[in-house]
Amino acid sequence: MIKRYIQSEIERWIQDGNNALLVTGARQVGKTYVIRNCLKNQNVNYMEFNFIEQPELVQLFKNSTDTKDFLMRLSLVANKPLSKGMIIFFDEIQEVKDFITKIKFLVDDGTYKYVLSGSLLGVELNGLKSAPVGYMQILDMYPLAFYEFVDALGIQKNIIDILEECYIERKKVDEFIHKKMLDIFNLYLIVGGMPQAVSTYLETNDLNRVSQVQQDITRLYRFDFSKYEERYKLKLKEIYDALPGQLDEKNKRFQLNKVGKGMSFNKVENDFLWLKDAGVVIPVYNVSEPKLPLMISENRNLFKLFMSDVGLLTNMYSNYVKMAILNHESSTNNGALFENVVAQELNSKGFSLYYYNSKKMGELDFVVELDGEILPLEIKSGKDYKRHSALNNVLSLENYNIKKALVFSQGNVEVKDKRIYLPIYMIMFLKNRKLNNSVYKIDLKGLCD
Repeated sequence: MIKRYIQSEIERWIQDGNNALLVTGARQVGKTYVIRNCLKNQNVNYMEFNFIEQPELVQLFKNSTDTKDFLMRLSLVANKPLSKGMIIFFDEIQEVKDFITKIKFLVDDGTYKYVLSGSLLGVELNGLKSAPVGYMQILDMYPLAFYEFVDALGIQKNIIDILEECYIERKKVDEFIHKKMLDIFNLYLIVGGMPQAVSTYLETNDLNRVSQVQQDITRLYRFDFSKYEERYKLKLKEIYDALPGQLDEKNKRFQLNKVGKGMSFNKVENDFLWLKDAGVVIPVYNVSEPKLPLMISENRNLFKLFMSDVGLLTNMYSNYVKMAILNHESSTNNGALFENVVAQELNSKGFSLYYYNSKKMGELDFVVELDGEILPLEIKSGKDYKRHSALNNVLSLENYNIKKALVFSQGNVEVKDKRIYLPIYMIMFLKNRKLNNSVYKIDLKGLCD
């Protein structure tokens, strides 16, 4: 079984959660599998219902008069009584849009605990009149991050600990380990993080079979696109198909004219929002200045668009490109793939993603807020990773007060003034620190009785 780091949060909810739990994310990221295994591992009494595999549940929900009536009907579908205190798992709840709004009544009833799962929920839940605030915990699930992929391959924990120590203390990685980690990273560029693709690789080591899994997932996405394009007259497939070509451009900002002549952002804004809400793309928005807080200067009309999984992106390229990646051939330009992995990693860790571009200063690949400070990130796939004029320009300006910048590449660890050069695989260690003590009590002496 592939270990997912969301498991600990789900298991914590199973043990002491009071509200309902919703696990959401793009199709095929492993939501059902992880929830089911957590319930089994915790050895709890549970029952599972699926609104796609059991379409009669949709009508059952719509026809029920109240909470008790719904639960009684549910027991009839299960063909056995529901025991008090059990966990009821509702899967594919996007098939019943109003289900989320009614969850508070089920929680208030208190007879059972509820865990929910569904895809496209960002899309399906838009426009809901009543969100169940205070009644439901929401966990977002993503394809396997690089750290999870490394773990799935069985890399020893002490190796990861050594790498993290090198990351924290800015020490060079042993050359043997460094080269092996680059091999693993290049494999991740091809296999990606979709659980079925990773499992297929672990079981067979056959990249052709991995590719078939990825093609099947892409077909499923296209099927979803077709349904919504017909209903809302969107251009989802055109945008999705344009991504590989757009990311291969030197300027990776999404060009609307590649989708259609005379296309304006206002005409297709909903298309981009649909793809983002469905979890199949990751937008990175432009900021006019790399200063805190970044969101104040963001420009949503200018953005880069990455795929939610680098393996799905690489699978759109030829087999020659895949072999060139594995063989570390210098003739291939992996810049788009490297940046896609960085976007994935940061997105899964809750970072708001931005980039900076100025005619005078140049472009920074990513700009994020890390532990209350601005942090520029440059992503380099070639040997000239120490050439970064835009980064030099930004670091030289005192009014931005940027204390350090990270350059991720295939090189080893090195520090030069404010520039910290790190191996691309160390992106797995970049995360915001958690507050050690979030409790704060204000002193109101003299103001209160």
